[in-house]
Amino acid sequence: MNELKIDIDKDTAMGRYSNLALFSHTKNEFVLDFALLQPQGGALVVSRVITSPQHAKAILRSLAENVARYEETFGPIPEPVAENQA
Repeated sequence: MNELKIDIDKDTAMGRYSNLALFSHTKNEFVLDFALLQPQGGALVVSRVITSPQHAKAILRSLAENVARYEETFGPIPEPVAENQA
């Protein structure tokens, strides 16, 4: 397999913090919005990824594999508690 060289500019490499994710889809695309939920209310979308259904499924599988590896190393990740249940 050939090695894939990936470049990233400084601004993208800094990343964006997100504490809210919203997903939607059409027949041909998945839209993944990552947002910052602000304490004073409201949310600001900080990044949007639009991808094919096939790639969305590959992302889902890869994320599940990475979460499993994380939990093997660091222990279970606690499930979030809904604010109205706290």
